[in-house]
Amino acid sequence: MDKSKILTIVTAVLSVIGIFLLIRVLMADEGASLEGSVGAFVSYAYYLLILTAIITVGLSILNLIKHPKALKKALLGIAVMLVLFLIAYFGSSGDAVTDGFGNVLKGGEAGNVSHIVSALINFTGILGVVGIVTIALGVVKSLK
Repeated sequence: MDKSKILTIVTAVLSVIGIFLLIRVLMADEGASLEGSVGAFVSYAYYLLILTAIITVGLSILNLIKHPKALKKALLGIAVMLVLFLIAYFGSSGDAVTDGFGNVLKGGEAGNVSHIVSALINFTGILGVVGIVTIALGVVKSLK
């Protein structure tokens, strides 16, 4: 039996389990039976997500080990991302988070958490700008 047939069988089994759990949720009445059905469905999705993430990361690492040039590019990409995050971190403020009237929001006090959140917001902005510039350069390059 080849790998594609095994993968098809595994996918079919996981799909049938998911469909069965979905039908249980749809057929459940109000109350405890609904909570139990939804809980089982959510747990299944949660464990399936964890399994998928583990397999994806594991195969990615295995692929990087098999191809040293790809590993070098990946490490370079991680280094660039780290530099961009450090720029965002040192460019952010640790000021308190306030509402429109200047009142400090609950959990928004000045400090390390506020500083990290501000850095992540700045980092997202930097990555957005880098993405837009990259797309624009690709469009210009394709016009040649």
